Amino acid sequence: MPRIGKPQPPGHGHPGQGQAHIQARMANARMMASSSVVDRPSRRVIILRRARRFLRPGLAAFAIVVVIFVMSLALRDADRSGTAHGLRTALGDVGAAMGLTVRNIVVDGRENTPEPILRRALGVMIGQPILGFSVADARERLLALGWVEDAVVERRLPNTLVVRLIERAPFAVWQDHGHFRLIDRNGETMGEQDVGRAAEALSLPLVVGPGAPDASTELFDEMAPYPDIRKRLVGAVRVGQERWNLVLKSGATVMLPGEDQDKALARLQMLQGRMKLLDRPVQVIDLRLADRIVVRPKTPPAVPGDATSTASGKAPAAPKTRH
Repeated sequence: MPRIGKPQPPGHGHPGQGQAHIQARMANARMMASSSVVDRPSRRVIILRRARRFLRPGLAAFAIVVVIFVMSLALRDADRSGTAHGLRTALGDVGAAMGLTVRNIVVDGRENTPEPILRRALGVMIGQPILGFSVADARERLLALGWVEDAVVERRLPNTLVVRLIERAPFAVWQDHGHFRLIDRNGETMGEQDVGRAAEALSLPLVVGPGAPDASTELFDEMAPYPDIRKRLVGAVRVGQERWNLVLKSGATVMLPGEDQDKALARLQMLQGRMKLLDRPVQVIDLRLADRIVVRPKTPPAVPGDATSTASGKAPAAPKTRH
């Protein structure tokens, strides 16, 4: 039988040919490997390409927000020069088309300012363009309210308006020519609204006359250590813009000096402790002199048929009646 021989590897017969074939195969493998590495994008490039497809809409929206923010800064500067009305209206319309309208109004610090008055002064309602009004003008209107000492108005895009108030604290009620107004410790008037409610709720003292607001803080601060005087007080009347008369609940009037009224109040408190002077039937307690106190008692009521009515020896005439 003929023998079947094993296939010989290439180049078996000639060692040089086999070595050349192996080197050619290795070179071809290296070329293919280098070509695949060069042609295939890196992992980082693949991630960036995928992210770019998702970020394009967001980047466009972000660019629009940046433009609106820059324009709002320009509006703030233009507000100061008074040339921003047309630009503000246009920007408000553009923002409203994108959904930038007032949906929430947050007010912080309001205790006494009536809410309807606050809303009117703010000048913004739910649904209006949040970029279509001036925050500087809104703040000025709030500062014109009697209760408001300071105010901050801020936009919080896309739809919230934040108002922070610092209110004045009522200190006394000032009566001037029949008008009643609240005043603070600095003597600044706070308007006429809700005077009765505030005076009753806060137990505010009453001061009367021209110049009373500017001098009331000093008077009540000096009266603070003397509760026996303060709790009997009805009101304080400013006399000639120089001194005070205190009107007590008993109807008595205490006349204080123009200078050293704190010493006069200390003397009055001492007399109250010693002899209960404020509880006696007196009409006037004059403390204007430093070396003496003048007290005028109340005049007793006239008694019908006393000696003064019959001094002429005639009986008093009978009262006339009308039919």
